[in-house]
Amino acid sequence: MPELPEVEVVRAGLRPAVAGAVVTAVSVLDQRSLKRHRGPADDFVDRLVGGTIDAAVRRGKFLWLPFEPATPHDEPMALVAHLGMSGQVLLRDREQPDDRLLRIRLDLDSPALGPVRLAFVDQRIFGSMALDETVPTTDGRPAGFAGPRLLGSPPLDGETSSVRPDGEDDGAHWVGRIPSQVAHIARDPLDPAFDDREWLTRLLARRTGVKRALLDQGLQSGVGNIYADESLWAAKIHPDQPTEALSARRARLLLSEVRIVLLKALAEGGTSFDAQYVNVNGQSGYFVHSLNAYGQHGRPCPRCGTPIVREAFMNRSSHFCPRCQRLRAA
Repeated sequence: MPELPEVEVVRAGLRPAVAGAVVTAVSVLDQRSLKRHRGPADDFVDRLVGGTIDAAVRRGKFLWLPFEPATPHDEPMALVAHLGMSGQVLLRDREQPDDRLLRIRLDLDSPALGPVRLAFVDQRIFGSMALDETVPTTDGRPAGFAGPRLLGSPPLDGETSSVRPDGEDDGAHWVGRIPSQVAHIARDPLDPAFDDREWLTRLLARRTGVKRALLDQGLQSGVGNIYADESLWAAKIHPDQPTEALSARRARLLLSEVRIVLLKALAEGGTSFDAQYVNVNGQSGYFVHSLNAYGQHGRPCPRCGTPIVREAFMNRSSHFCPRCQRLRAA
């Protein structure tokens, strides 16, 4: 499943095309890709056509497009894209033939790019799109990352709203609101509103293995199996190390390594093992060449030379160095 870096690559690629774009046509080719939409396909189409997309926003692995319907609605809406195991959101020229596994197609008039097509492609149909109502964030802070700075952060020099790429003031009616389907997800470690102290307190209060805690999207979002293994290797912590046996110093080190790994993966376009993980132009990331632990079983640890091992973990696998990442007693 795509993790934070892969989803952020998609979000950043969508941003210039969708900000301020008007939806001119929608086609649902496979209704299974609307399984999280509360209503039939006709409702999805009717509410989207004629409306305006404000931005592209991400929290952890979750991506949404704040949306203003053509017909006024009581609350701001969002077009939520769940990528699942193999979902892709691609930008296409309208003259291009449809992708073979196309499930949903949106035609947009973009202020920056003109006529453009947004294609939701999904091989396994675990992903989906849905229109969803938004709710206020519990802490009053912006819901997620939408660009160079977190939208809705304290105004600068009297600033009271955000501005679209076309220079028009959008009123920022969606800032500080999150889709109801995403509201249960914790902030991710790259979110400027992430609270390190609260995270540390909650982590050390757990009674579980540290890798299980890293994968808990209610503690922090965006970290999956790949980046959990890489972060634990960097911090020299065994995946099964009990959280209650971690010192505060080692826990802070782990959080630091999580951020370093996520940022490095983001700089390299994410991790692509096959054609399912691509950016909006269909290009693969190359962080796979920088992996130190994940998928490296049998190969020498880059730090000490001991062969990396793989062990079963929650219907998946953990990859670690048995020498560098020893299980420590409390």
